Amino acid sequence: MLSLRPLVLSDIATYARWGQDQRFCEHAGWTIGLPLPDYEAHWNRLITEPRPELIRFAAVLGDEIVGYVDLHGEDPQQRELGYVVGPSTRWGQGIGTAIARLGLDHGFGHLSLEAITADALDANHASIRILLSLGMTETGTGAEEPFLGAQSFYRQFSITKAEWERGRPGAGSSG
Repeated sequence: MLSLRPLVLSDIATYARWGQDQRFCEHAGWTIGLPLPDYEAHWNRLITEPRPELIRFAAVLGDEIVGYVDLHGEDPQQRELGYVVGPSTRWGQGIGTAIARLGLDHGFGHLSLEAITADALDANHASIRILLSLGMTETGTGAEEPFLGAQSFYRQFSITKAEWERGRPGAGSSG
């Protein structure tokens, strides 16, 4: 069963190894070609010196790390959702949708947020599909940025707590 848990120091090796997966880095926006110790140092800082505006959880399937989810921002009512699945050999298995869903559950359930936003590059069709499948509404466009060698732009999404609760299995009215 997929679940979220706080990051721990023993996670560093897994996340750092993902930095050696060029396809993953290209899609996730990670710097390509860094030496393994640079990725390890980055993850060590994230775990030992967490920033209050970034809540990040490891996504685990059994005992195996399969991704992470972020809730970013300083507004006590709203944060931005981010998520990744790694390594790239795990893509296409529905894990991204499950991780993002757990992030929304945590944001609305544990943090009592009123709204959660997300951005995805238009050319990243998988991320767009995930956000739409979760009931997020497209709210606008953002900055341009290259994705896999082609120019793209960010599509912006949002969902409120009430919308999330209405879309949950078993929620809503019967009439």
